[in-house]
Amino acid sequence: MTTASMARKYEPRTVPDTKVATSAMIASLAAEGYDTVLAPFGNALVEAAKSNDRIVGLSADLSKYTDLHVFADAMPERFYQMGMAEQLLFSAAAGMAREGFLPFATTYAVFASRRAYDFIAMAIAEENLPVKIACALPGLTTGYGPSHQAFEDLAIFRGLPNMVLIDPCDACDVAGMVPAMIAEPSPVYARLLRGKVPKVLTRHKPDYKFQLGRAQMIRDGRDVLVISSGIMTMRALDAAEQLEKEGVDVAVLHVPTIKPLDTDTIISEAGKGRLCVTAENHTVIGGLGEAVAGTLMRAGVHPTFRMIGLPDEFLEAGALPTLHDMYGISTQGVATQIKDWL
Repeated sequence: MTTASMARKYEPRTVPDTKVATSAMIASLAAEGYDTVLAPFGNALVEAAKSNDRIVGLSADLSKYTDLHVFADAMPERFYQMGMAEQLLFSAAAGMAREGFLPFATTYAVFASRRAYDFIAMAIAEENLPVKIACALPGLTTGYGPSHQAFEDLAIFRGLPNMVLIDPCDACDVAGMVPAMIAEPSPVYARLLRGKVPKVLTRHKPDYKFQLGRAQMIRDGRDVLVISSGIMTMRALDAAEQLEKEGVDVAVLHVPTIKPLDTDTIISEAGKGRLCVTAENHTVIGGLGEAVAGTLMRAGVHPTFRMIGLPDEFLEAGALPTLHDMYGISTQGVATQIKDWL
């Protein structure tokens, strides 16, 4: 070390007086006007486990943050706390599945998709074992920066053979996907909404029920077709109501299953002469948008096509409302982009 470098002084960084409340940086996504359900995943799993003694729950020291604590409290003898070791979590789940159990393994989406991918690929997917992976903080549902934002998880798992992918919109989807995951013989990766989860779909379509591998039209419209998944269906529906006041009629096709994709419904609806827009809480690389684009191109259906999603970059940290506005996935962001394209 030189004398000059030893003498160098660094001025301390200034910290702004305004602090972001923690609650604004976590997965608090309920929009105004929607009722909420507390811990729909944990409660649905407990209900299913009452009549299925093969179900077990595993967590990597995050049960409170995936709502698996509800299952742990109700059935402690069937809950396994694996500590901060995601590779061990999924290896143990694979072993339990081989022995005839039906393991639900939960952690944050970043830890499953990045840290434990090889273990999931080799121990679970390659063996086609019925391990059910449910992961919190998908996409941009936390403001804690790239270490916690799983903006590319669907792209990572979409290329993995045998893996089913679910991206739920609301409490109805989350509760409904649990029995569907149990019935599915293949491994499943499900994005998870936790805590107080809004009830969105049944407000717009009272008879809505989650169906694995099925896209459903939640709202029809003549001008624009939005094909959306996850929380972006909520944003698309809210934007559609806003645009209706401005004379723009927007249809919203909800796609809760990314793989297998309901190609027949997508091809049919995209071929009706409307502006076709995909909307996803995920990078525009390798997710719903590109899956839909590939489907339409292979089918020879060529609507005017646009994508709403997260950019191909590491995202900023901060309050969720600010970040959603910044990256164009807020209700206003969706509405503005659709108007601009029209």
